[in-house]
Amino acid sequence: MNPFTLELDQVHSPTEAVIQGRPAMLFGTNNYLGLNFDPTCRAAAAEALEKEGTGTTASRVASGSYSGHVKLEREIAEFFDRRSAIVFSTGFQANLGVISGLAGPGDVIMIDRDCHASIYDGCKLSGAKIVEFRHNDAADLDRLIEAEGVPGHRVFIIVEGLYSVAGDMAPLPDFIEVKSKYGACLLVDEAHSFGTCGERGRGVAEAQGVERDVDIVLGTFSKSVGVIGGFAVSDHPAFSDLRMLARSYLYTASLPPPVVAAARASIRRIADGKDLRQRLWSNARKLYGALGEIGYDRLSEPGPVIGVRMPGFVKGYKIWHTLLERGVYVNFLIPPSTPGGSVVLRCSLSAEHSVSQIERAIEIFSECWRTIVEGNPPKPVLSAAT
Repeated sequence: MNPFTLELDQVHSPTEAVIQGRPAMLFGTNNYLGLNFDPTCRAAAAEALEKEGTGTTASRVASGSYSGHVKLEREIAEFFDRRSAIVFSTGFQANLGVISGLAGPGDVIMIDRDCHASIYDGCKLSGAKIVEFRHNDAADLDRLIEAEGVPGHRVFIIVEGLYSVAGDMAPLPDFIEVKSKYGACLLVDEAHSFGTCGERGRGVAEAQGVERDVDIVLGTFSKSVGVIGGFAVSDHPAFSDLRMLARSYLYTASLPPPVVAAARASIRRIADGKDLRQRLWSNARKLYGALGEIGYDRLSEPGPVIGVRMPGFVKGYKIWHTLLERGVYVNFLIPPSTPGGSVVLRCSLSAEHSVSQIERAIEIFSECWRTIVEGNPPKPVLSAAT
């Protein structure tokens, strides 16, 4: 079974599907709040479908903005308490457009070495010099900026709030101290932390109390929001000029009306979603603690993303395959997408996971550890003699 071409036969809920003919619990979909099945979001999408059709057929520059696009941008800016927002058709394109539109030849982009591929690609498209610093290491960032010797206003620092493989968070106050020292610009990708972290769901910057010191927040609608799309928000007065500089905005068809309507309804739910975040984090702590007790090597502190390092490719694949056969779907990740060349199983929790689902998943994880890692298969059950 190929983990990278897996087909979901049917999807019944945020946490349940049929995979290759067998029922499975979904622990690898980034569906943190379960809003893709929220009745209000689905109703909003259905209404927009009937009124405005399935798609826009062109970019906003070519055929104009639907009223929903404008309202969505206003609402996402208000949600983050920022002056303005730009919505893209995917989160990947948001990173491509913003980074390549802001930076250029003569600039230096300092990037955390564990950042997402879309961030790296945006940096490459910009033509700026790219310098990697050690993951979550503000001292290394400071050293490298000083070594470059360029004016601070030509330095862009890019980190993620919550990293998607290990599940660890950026120490933003440390990076802000370095940013302030040089007068650099700080971009934070809150893709996995939007909706999941902070009192109001605005991400790691909110959770760590440093929102006003982040120059640009990037994010996606494909995780907590439950649809597709990306965005960037900022207080910079010239931020909207990026619409004419970001090629991924200029030359991509805009989001379809049903997606826009569902996103708007979902963002309203996130803004009022303290209950969802509490359930999500309760589920995350329960699974995280149990995996540690079983013996799994967890890569970070408890959170919506739980990455566990596998004891090599062969055993890692066997655990992933056995989990799926027993009804638990997680992600199987291998280099170069993993830190330190590790083989990683990634679990993503949802507010919609029930207690019984979490407990059942823990049982299966435990069985896999005993049989595959420790080599203690369960004893066969012998029938009574007749």
